[in-house]
Amino acid sequence: MKPASNTQHPTLNTRHTKEVVLDIRDLTFGYSGEKLLYEGFSLTLKAGEIVTILGPSGSGKSTLFELIAGNLKPFAGTIEKATFSQIFQDPYSSFHPTYTVENQIADVAELAGVERLCEQMGFEYNLLQKLPHELSGGQLQRASILRALLMKPKLLLADEPTSALDNLIQLDVMKLLLKTLDRVGILMITHDRDLARWCSDRIVTLA
Repeated sequence: MKPASNTQHPTLNTRHTKEVVLDIRDLTFGYSGEKLLYEGFSLTLKAGEIVTILGPSGSGKSTLFELIAGNLKPFAGTIEKATFSQIFQDPYSSFHPTYTVENQIADVAELAGVERLCEQMGFEYNLLQKLPHELSGGQLQRASILRALLMKPKLLLADEPTSALDNLIQLDVMKLLLKTLDRVGILMITHDRDLARWCSDRIVTLA
C-alpha cells in the first residue's frame, strides 16, 4: 500500500535536522490469506520532525509499528531505525501487574529528572510507587509516556498517546512531546485529525 495522501505542515519545517532516525524503503507486508497491507511503501523520518499516520481500522497503522519494532518481518524492503522507545495505546498491557510502576521504569531507564517530568505532565510523583492497577487509565498512560521519554530515544513510536487523557492534560502532554523534538523524531498514530493537523510536519493517510 502506498499512502493515500502525504501532507506537510507549512510552518514547522525550521526544526528539522539532518539526522535520519527512521528509513523505510520499499516495504511489502501482509498477513496470510489477506491482501497486502503494504506494497512498496517508503517513509523517512528525521530528528526534529513529527509524522502522523492516519487511516481506518485494519489499514495497517499498528502493524507498521510492529514491523518497525522488529516484532514482524516484512516480505520485502528494509527498515533502518535509531534507538527507539514506544508509547502504547493500552498502557495496562505494557506494564506488569505485580511490580510498581517506578520499578518497571527503572528496569529500562535512568530515573534522573523523573520528578521534573512528572511535574510537567501534571502527574503526582508518588503515584510511581503504586501498582499499575491502582492507577487510572489516564494516570498510567502518563506513566507510559514518562517511561518512553526517560529512555532517551532518538525515535519515539507513539500509538494514540493521548487517547486516554482528558483534553487539558492531552494538550499539556502533546506540548511536552513537541519539546523533545530537538533530539528525537516522532512517528505517531492517531484518529484525531485536528490533533494531527496541529502538531504534524507530515500526515500519511493509509487507505
